[in-house]
Amino acid sequence: MSTSPPTGSHTLKPVLSTLQLWGIAVGLVISGEYFGWSFGWASAGTLGFMVTALFVATMYTTFIFSFTELTTSIPHAGGPFAYSRRAFGPKGGYLAGAATLIEFVFAPPAIALAIGAYLNVQFPSLDPKTAALGAYLIFMALNIVGVQIAATFELLVTLLAIFELLVFMGVVSPGFSVANLVKGGWSGQDEFSLAAIPGIFAAIPFAIWFFLAIEGVAMAAEEAKDPKRSIPIAYITGILTLVALAIGVMVFAGGAGDWTQLANINDPLPQAMKMIVGENSGWLHMLVWLGLFGLVASFHGIILGYSRQIFALAREGYLPAFFAQVHPRFHTPHRAILAGGVVGIAAIYSDQLIQFGGQTLTANIVTMSVFGAILMYILSMLSLFKLRRTEPGMVRPFRAPLYPVFPAIALCGALVCMATMVYYNPLIFGVFVAMLAVGYVYHLATGHQRAQPTDAAPAVKPALH
Repeated sequence: MSTSPPTGSHTLKPVLSTLQLWGIAVGLVISGEYFGWSFGWASAGTLGFMVTALFVATMYTTFIFSFTELTTSIPHAGGPFAYSRRAFGPKGGYLAGAATLIEFVFAPPAIALAIGAYLNVQFPSLDPKTAALGAYLIFMALNIVGVQIAATFELLVTLLAIFELLVFMGVVSPGFSVANLVKGGWSGQDEFSLAAIPGIFAAIPFAIWFFLAIEGVAMAAEEAKDPKRSIPIAYITGILTLVALAIGVMVFAGGAGDWTQLANINDPLPQAMKMIVGENSGWLHMLVWLGLFGLVASFHGIILGYSRQIFALAREGYLPAFFAQVHPRFHTPHRAILAGGVVGIAAIYSDQLIQFGGQTLTANIVTMSVFGAILMYILSMLSLFKLRRTEPGMVRPFRAPLYPVFPAIALCGALVCMATMVYYNPLIFGVFVAMLAVGYVYHLATGHQRAQPTDAAPAVKPALH
């Protein structure tokens, strides 16, 4: 089954520390604390969405503890693609790779639009789409310059983003009211009834947005100095950090005032703070500026994630080999970075194609990204079960705790999420399936150019000092 590991222009440098990997894990996701999640309030209400979020947090926590086993056993830039290919062969690899690619390519345009919305608060004449385009150009360039620089920047902005979320909670806390939080908290009703249940399920994509893309650390595994030790630490501390922040943000934003005014906008935190301190407060302006760090952290980190996925798929023949080239000076997959950016920018300017089903452009992009994520989670957990059975002797530096309970909880949670999302978003699901089908046609047409799955991660160059 093995082939010679790639060398030369197809290798990445192992330079990332444990702290940098933690910064990537949290940074990939932390924009989800700033926007996107509040769309779930529109259908579930504050209390109903809390139920949704706790269910999804349980799924993610068990998933990360299980997924870490795969990441440390098979440290590969393709992440889920490599695990599913190892377990289920080329077709499994294709499906997981395509799903991950959709997740990571469609998440950045949603974040870029939120960056534009935040800047529009300060500069009303600035078109949010123009700001989103500028964000793409700046952070693609930064990712091309080098992974060490990119990861250090990611760590810095992640720390600033966490600090700002804590500042938000502190500033709104004097005006916090439990009455505001619970009013209409069950899909618009003050009391729970069975009528609230559909809204709780419909809000699942936006609860997932709180944690979406944390698994992207797997795609930096080839660039970690000591992946078998550092990745488990980064994943576990990362998910615990994000769960705590998600609960805090939901509670304090919901109790700041009339939460219904925050349910369908891209900048819920500045608007929530405005309810407490007014439009002209220096706190509000600080939140807008520092809040950008949270969006930038995720945007920048997910560019790193999608580029490694495109790179890995191209290196193994699932995408054109053109995208598998590493920059001769910066040792980064520059063509893959640019390719994902082109797709994301096209999504930003494709209102008529993506804005349908009664939802905003951002909500639809978020939902598309979540479809890719959930399919990947399902395939990853199935891969874990399969590899435990077929390769019991595989070296597993980290083993999923409480196996098979944790991966079973994660798998069942992902299946529930997928079924619910298909029911409430049939049009977007149809587009998602069509994209997978088109990709599969290419997969069949190019089967002759693919190597067999390797038994281990590709070799990497020693770090240059």
